Amino acid sequence: MTDLSQIVKAYDVRGVVPTQWDETLAELFGAAFAEITGADAIVTGHDMRPSSPGLSGAFARGAAARGADVTEIGLCSTDELYFASGALGLPGAMFTASHNPAQYNGIKMCRAGAAPVGQDTGLGEIRALVERWSDEGAPEPAAVPGTVTRRDVLGDYAAHLRGLVDLSGIRPLKVVVDAGNGMGGHTVPTVFEGLPLEVDALYFELDGSFPNHEANPLDPKNIVDLQARVRETGADLGLAFDGDADRCFVVDENGDPVSPSAITALVAARELAKHPGGTVIHNLITSWSVPEVVKENGGEPVRTRVGHSFIKEEMAKTGAIFGGEHSAHYYFRDFWNADTGMLAAMHVLAALGGQDGPLSQLVDRYDRYAASGEINSTVDDQTGRLAAIKAAYEGRAGVALDELDGLTVTAGDWWFNVRASNTEPLLRLNVEARDTATAERVRDEALAIIRA
Repeated sequence: MTDLSQIVKAYDVRGVVPTQWDETLAELFGAAFAEITGADAIVTGHDMRPSSPGLSGAFARGAAARGADVTEIGLCSTDELYFASGALGLPGAMFTASHNPAQYNGIKMCRAGAAPVGQDTGLGEIRALVERWSDEGAPEPAAVPGTVTRRDVLGDYAAHLRGLVDLSGIRPLKVVVDAGNGMGGHTVPTVFEGLPLEVDALYFELDGSFPNHEANPLDPKNIVDLQARVRETGADLGLAFDGDADRCFVVDENGDPVSPSAITALVAARELAKHPGGTVIHNLITSWSVPEVVKENGGEPVRTRVGHSFIKEEMAKTGAIFGGEHSAHYYFRDFWNADTGMLAAMHVLAALGGQDGPLSQLVDRYDRYAASGEINSTVDDQTGRLAAIKAAYEGRAGVALDELDGLTVTAGDWWFNVRASNTEPLLRLNVEARDTATAERVRDEALAIIRA
């Protein structure tokens, strides 16, 4: 029996091409996607990886064979595909492996209006169909096959974003943008065209072999070039996008990283000015500063598990106006609850360009605590180590525990969270405290138990 458990993850399809999956499987995924969504029309897009056009084309053929009309938007960022799904009211499929190495590719799928397709919302059923058809042969084509047409939505995507954040009146800014040879090199020129921005473009050439560095700005080694260029040129800030350009990472005028929690707080304050009293979602390892800023600006903070499906689910349930994660994913009600790094970047540019001070000074009010960042430890027994931490802190005076996602331990002037990786034998630790000395003490104490 065919088993696709190695490539069908919790939220997407991802694996090495062609050893783990290929165009034959992509065609079956297209057929299954059309079947499970029941859609008579879908939209597809792809990133710059060498295997992406072929896989995307095969998926379109599979969907069309089941009777669905396919609109191919071609080269695009993941948030551009979400835009197309929302604006056109169609289920969508984006071919990308985000920041994974060149030999990988994947599919991020959504229902109409960019609603996520995950393991419990259709992906499990799609996998089961593809496994069955792999063994028994593809289903009979529909009596009337669908059509496959091309459509360029980049201009419409840019116009939509520019309608949400007006940058036309800001003071002129010099911004270094590192696209990492990913899809930011495709979207940034159109979105920023004609605005009072002097863009210093780093690695805008689309190249799925990632010749300069991995397109993963959360890894400090991948923003070294951006930091150096900002310092060398005296730029006002730097922006780094990941491979499919749905995440954006910010550095200030000194080249220092701005924490995604500070960006979440900044954008939350701006969104609450537009939507007074709104709800803002934040995952449980964003900084204490996020719910504080939300409350200070008259909003309602809601804490969730880590992961885009949980954020989007909670946004839909609560009608939230905005959501942010420590991983530099930012979600907007005005963008069909989907994540878009570009829109978050535009909020930062608008906030910076709307006043005279430097970015470091602007974000200082949102960056209030000392944090460890995410520390990964390889362990033999994730469950056993988590139980050991729980035993060590349970019953301590002034300490509260919760298990919303992994284990969170909270005291008066610090907290930490430990979560197990779903894909590797790792425990992930995040610590925050009111001062650096406390953060280091708590970090070392927790790591001693994790790595015992």
